Amino acid sequence: MKSFKRRWFLVAGVLAIAIGVSVPIAQAQQPIKIGHSIALTGALAGAGKGGQIALQMWVEDVNAKGGLLGRKVELITYDDQTSPATTLGIYTKLLDVDKVDLLIAPYGTVPTVPIMPLVKERGVLLMGVFSFQANSKVQHDMWFDNAPWNDAASFSENFFLAGQKLNAKTVAFLAGDQEFSQSLARGAKTVAANMGLKIIYEQNYPPTTVDFSSMIRAIRAAQPDIVFVTSYPPDSVGIVRAVNEIGVGSSVKLIGGGMAGLAVGPVIESLGSLLNGWVNFCIYAPEKTMEFPGVKAFLERYSKKAVEAKVDPLGFYLPPFMYAIGQMLEQAITATKSLDNKVLAKYIHENEMKTIVGGIRYGKDGEWAKSRVVMVQFRGVVDKNVDQFRQSGKQVIIEPAGYKTGEIIPFDQARK
Repeated sequence: MKSFKRRWFLVAGVLAIAIGVSVPIAQAQQPIKIGHSIALTGALAGAGKGGQIALQMWVEDVNAKGGLLGRKVELITYDDQTSPATTLGIYTKLLDVDKVDLLIAPYGTVPTVPIMPLVKERGVLLMGVFSFQANSKVQHDMWFDNAPWNDAASFSENFFLAGQKLNAKTVAFLAGDQEFSQSLARGAKTVAANMGLKIIYEQNYPPTTVDFSSMIRAIRAAQPDIVFVTSYPPDSVGIVRAVNEIGVGSSVKLIGGGMAGLAVGPVIESLGSLLNGWVNFCIYAPEKTMEFPGVKAFLERYSKKAVEAKVDPLGFYLPPFMYAIGQMLEQAITATKSLDNKVLAKYIHENEMKTIVGGIRYGKDGEWAKSRVVMVQFRGVVDKNVDQFRQSGKQVIIEPAGYKTGEIIPFDQARK
């Protein structure tokens, strides 16, 4: 009987050791799940598809190095169709069904705003993707937007500085009637007022607008010195074409500012020479002042994949910033040896993040501590040639001073 008990305790002990070892091994083999939605269809799909390729590139790169914390990284992606009506359901599913470890926000302000109360309530870290003031109401302390602007003024300030150099006195505003455009327009109006500019025309238009001719005629009749436009990609194309067809008059020295889409390869290729003279915010331009370590090599790799996938071959807009989000998560996880969202958030708040879009530090509000919204002026652009945009000189940086590669030229002169 004693022999039987000894054998039973021996077997039980072996089983206990085996179970105790096997559970951590099994857990270690489970991938780290990162979940997000992105616009693969809808108004933002032109940039969204390229951003998805870039994020997947980071996953492949990190897994080729052995993953993180000894575990592979798995990316779970849903198409949010550029619709704010889809994102709350998607992110609830990511948390409750897919059981992801980390979240990346949708691309853009409009799809992101609906999920902000959810992530704050759940106490999870959220890496933002080119949102504008998405956290202004919720004030979530684990939000980190990877976008080179911070407060409402930072987005448009450099545009109006260029206007001052042209001795502008009056301004017209044209803005889409949705969250991104309205937030941007409010900030721009504050900047304009602080600079002593007089608003002589302003118009909001529904997101479904396709004909901008009456608005362009009204702007022409008002004779402003500056026209500040905030728009989503389809609107941006329509507005540029309407200005080309109708004209804005000789009074307009500066036009553009906050037009999404004017950095996406297929969009600017389709517009070609119609872009000459326009000034707009820029995330990256192939100018010597924006040669951040690693970005050129990334874009070369990205371009090959993008051509195969038949998406934006340039990748100047969203792709480098999506890859940089992966780099920030990698840096934080590697440094802290943790997936605890609070631990990671504390690290990101306290440290400079090293990325292919430069070093990034965050303020308390989860926005870049120092903004970097450059304004470029399109010059010498010809039709049907996307490769021309890989050259310097086609998107001349006119502001801010630290990145400037040329001086502003009045709109009508730059179109000649």
